[in-house]
Amino acid sequence: MPAMLDVRNLKKYFKNHAGVLHAVDDVSFTLEEGKTIGVVGESGCGKTTLGRTVIHLIEPTAGEIRFEGKDFSKPDKAKLKQIRRDMQIIFQDPFSSLNPRMSISATIMEPLMLHTTLSKEEIRAETRRLMDTVGIAARYQNAYPHELDGGRRQRVGIARALALRPKLIVCDEPVSALDVSIQAQIINLMLSLQEKRGLAYMFVTHDLSVVKHISDDIMVMYLGQVVEKAPSEELFKNTLHPYTKALLSAIPVPRIHNRPKRIIMQGELTSPINPKPGCRFMARCQFASKECERPQVLEEHAKNHFVACCKYKSL
Repeated sequence: MPAMLDVRNLKKYFKNHAGVLHAVDDVSFTLEEGKTIGVVGESGCGKTTLGRTVIHLIEPTAGEIRFEGKDFSKPDKAKLKQIRRDMQIIFQDPFSSLNPRMSISATIMEPLMLHTTLSKEEIRAETRRLMDTVGIAARYQNAYPHELDGGRRQRVGIARALALRPKLIVCDEPVSALDVSIQAQIINLMLSLQEKRGLAYMFVTHDLSVVKHISDDIMVMYLGQVVEKAPSEELFKNTLHPYTKALLSAIPVPRIHNRPKRIIMQGELTSPINPKPGCRFMARCQFASKECERPQVLEEHAKNHFVACCKYKSL
């Protein structure tokens, strides 16, 4: 049985006056029904672009996207409408992603009005049910985004994403703009919804503590490329790539004594515009060698643990 989502050699390039920006460069992964793949990395590594390209908010430059065994790489209008029903997104900023001129109920109703044949009364009933599902009190149905706090605004975004009963949701840093206490509430809500509905999540974040808690598999990106991919527990227990090790060393630890040593990366970032072949992390890597100038391929080092680093090729 094919995976729910199968992405192969996906690329997204942007042309500018300086050349071609390689935002997403040859990324491949699969996602099973009811599972979560976390996508982590520094700001600008291509996480958000990858998520938006997968659901065709941005059209890919090259590569293959298969959903439930069907090719959606270059969809026509009919296929694109189907994608909108099966794939949804929760945006990072819950304020800017909501129309300030639309009430909460109107925001949640909109996808139901565009994609279903339900009557007005059925749409109102479904909207009330969705609000109850995500924990928004009925008294807020006529409120506007500026009248709500960040947590409630993000709940509206989640309700809107759930309206068409999707199978896959791209979560683009859905809790990064929220207070820590609210973050926990939203994460718990998403886990509960996943369990009840069998949702698959592509969880984009730079918060490694959150991604460890919610993800089944984790994919680490650096300047548009995947440098390491493994099951969540395996990645934290047996970290391989030097970049991943540096990221994990930056996680705050609530201990005064015996704190893990922080790995401070040196050197300048490689430009993602017209990048040279070879490891893009080489300029900041303490283990860099002449062999790093060759293209690095994502290879399986242990079971389901892939790494793109010449340091492990001979192991």
